Amino acid sequence: MPRPSALLWLRRDLRLDDHPALQRLIADGYNPIPVYLHAPQEQQPWVPGEANQWWLHHSLSQARKGFRRLNSDLIIRRGDSLDLLLELIAQSDAKAVYWQRLYEPAIVERDTHIKQRLKERGIAAHSCSGHLLAEPDHLLNKTGGPYRVFTPYWRVLSAQLAQLGEPLAAPTQLPAVPKLDSLNVDQLGLLPQINWDAEFYTHWQPGEAGAHEALHRFADEALSDYDGDRDRPDRRGTSALSAHLHFGEISVRRIVHDLAAQDSAGPYLRELGWRDYSHYLLRHFPQTTNQPLNQRFESFDWSEPDPQLLSAWQRGRTGIPLVDAGMRQLWQTGWMHNRVRMLVASFLCKNLRYHWLHGARWFWDTLVDADLANNSQGWQWTAGTGVDAAPYFRIFNPVTQGQRFDPNGNYVRRWVPELAGLSGRAIHQPWTVGGVAGYPRPLVDLKTSRQAALDAFKALKDNAQARP
Repeated sequence: MPRPSALLWLRRDLRLDDHPALQRLIADGYNPIPVYLHAPQEQQPWVPGEANQWWLHHSLSQARKGFRRLNSDLIIRRGDSLDLLLELIAQSDAKAVYWQRLYEPAIVERDTHIKQRLKERGIAAHSCSGHLLAEPDHLLNKTGGPYRVFTPYWRVLSAQLAQLGEPLAAPTQLPAVPKLDSLNVDQLGLLPQINWDAEFYTHWQPGEAGAHEALHRFADEALSDYDGDRDRPDRRGTSALSAHLHFGEISVRRIVHDLAAQDSAGPYLRELGWRDYSHYLLRHFPQTTNQPLNQRFESFDWSEPDPQLLSAWQRGRTGIPLVDAGMRQLWQTGWMHNRVRMLVASFLCKNLRYHWLHGARWFWDTLVDADLANNSQGWQWTAGTGVDAAPYFRIFNPVTQGQRFDPNGNYVRRWVPELAGLSGRAIHQPWTVGGVAGYPRPLVDLKTSRQAALDAFKALKDNAQARP
């Protein structure tokens, strides 16, 4: 008797290696029919931005090639997810649907609804882990609530890493899929409508093969110095795996398995813990995509954005070299070094005193690794409105940060060529040498704007204490 078929609903798990949903489907006695359903409208209000969609285009193309090499295929359709699943079930006589869990509020709501509707029709629906190191609902504090501080959360999570188990090997062959209509990736219209992604191709290799190549490069060339180099934007000291992880081209379990035995892996594993923690917070506090986790900031005196100043920040024309270097790197490559992400966010939220959502939305549109959990929690951390022991009054000075983490100015020189002729400490504060032709003066005085931010924070505290 031939094995029945089941749909493997791929979302952000575009890989074959260590794929729990695929392996569980096969172990349960089904032949997989891999499908990708393009339904960005179901992620409202955070519909993926153009840089993110650029990566998705190439990731889907590589995933389809991967399945075809194993005699299978990837069926691609566009529309309402539930309608498409029911349509595919009817056309293929599939008996079940398997997928990997995600944790964004809109996706959780949709998946819950789909699972219920499928079960009502007698179709088995199985959601599997695989996106994180641990399920957010499984790690709770002693009172049964979520951890609001990273350190105790990481203490519990890190103790479980040794029990993750071996990654699941990719299958070497898959059964052919039934003849089903499918779109080509090009028909999804994912590539940017304006020609601003040209440099993306020189920096990134989307897809499972590119993910494993990036991991091997990091392990061989950068992991041993990661703790010292991760804050240096002038060096290639980070893993560059964030977009690969977002799209599930490599599993976080595979990364831990391949790196954990190295003595220098500890600091990087902790960063993977921060990734899990961001998803954990989003799962337990879904409102944090748009609202401050620390509710007292709902009445904070944010400044009304000046469109010209906001545009200058977006385009890297603030007159603050390290901020401008980061924003130009973002625009040209779809990515920014994490240390610099904190600095440009601090400048926007503290020196300009603009609401963090203005920055979160820009990052959402321009990052190839735009991830709702990481983006929301990262901006809330820098803005001081999230979970953290050091709140709003943490204000980064981009001059001293530049002198510390880009001491020779190589990062600034790479992305702000107008300043290439400056050297030493002057490259991080060109106004001290009379400025440079073609490069703007600072939008704000760093010292004055810092004090204004602190005054606003003090007013917030005073108002809170004055309430009965």
